Amino acid sequence: MHQKRVLNRLTGFIFVGPAAIFFFLIVAIPFLLGLYYSFTSWNGISRHAEGIGLRNYIHIFTKDPDFIHSFWFTAKFTLLGVILTNIVGFILAYLLTRPLRTRNFMRTVFFMPHVIGGLLLGFIWQFIFVKGFSSIGGPFFGLPWLGTASTSFWAIVIVFVWQNSGYLMVIYISSLNAIPKSLIEAAQVDGASRGQVLRRVIVPMVMPGITVCLFLAISWSFKLFDLNLSLTKGGPFKATESVALNIYNEAFNISRFGMGSAKAIIFFLVVALISILQVRATKSREVEA
Repeated sequence: MHQKRVLNRLTGFIFVGPAAIFFFLIVAIPFLLGLYYSFTSWNGISRHAEGIGLRNYIHIFTKDPDFIHSFWFTAKFTLLGVILTNIVGFILAYLLTRPLRTRNFMRTVFFMPHVIGGLLLGFIWQFIFVKGFSSIGGPFFGLPWLGTASTSFWAIVIVFVWQNSGYLMVIYISSLNAIPKSLIEAAQVDGASRGQVLRRVIVPMVMPGITVCLFLAISWSFKLFDLNLSLTKGGPFKATESVALNIYNEAFNISRFGMGSAKAIIFFLVVALISILQVRATKSREVEA
């Protein structure tokens, strides 16, 4: 009996141990170090970090308008990015679950942008906005897409939706294919229109997929960095600077690692709270087939 218990524990450690070790080394320990440095004035270079208590946090909320502005920008971007990415992803999935000859090819085409890295994607779209659209001209394409605060904001939203809606499309396709056809056929026999079937049957049945897609979209939107860096660098005049980019500039460009760590902790708490509330809200609306 004792040998069997030891064998079970050893088997569990073999499967879980490596992942747990990497989690502590890559996630837990850096997080705890960041929490410690957030209470110091460390510049990221010196050997010793002077403890300053809550001074970094007080400075962020009272004397750092750039961080507050970047937070409002990120919040607006997240709201639009999450809604549009999920709507586009769901529409694509709904259309590409129809009996179309080219649906597999179209699924691949719409998924491909997500495979491209954010930095490369930003530089590609920077060329499109500056050179490509200007050569076409017209009231829409002739706009200074990266030259003003409002157009730069929408430029980032457009690229973000274009990049990530295909990934959410795959999740929605899986959820739509899991719906029992008998439910849809029963609703149609009862006289439900296509719109009623969509609202009353399909959407409630894909709520588990919606929960996952909303969580992913919120995480991607809040952590926007590489696309923001390569497309606008936070410009013009920090009008499109995301929280992640603000933290990066604070810690590595200005060499105020303690202040950057404090901002990262605040950022983590806000994103964690919003994610928990979102998951609880959408999971409460899930139904079983």
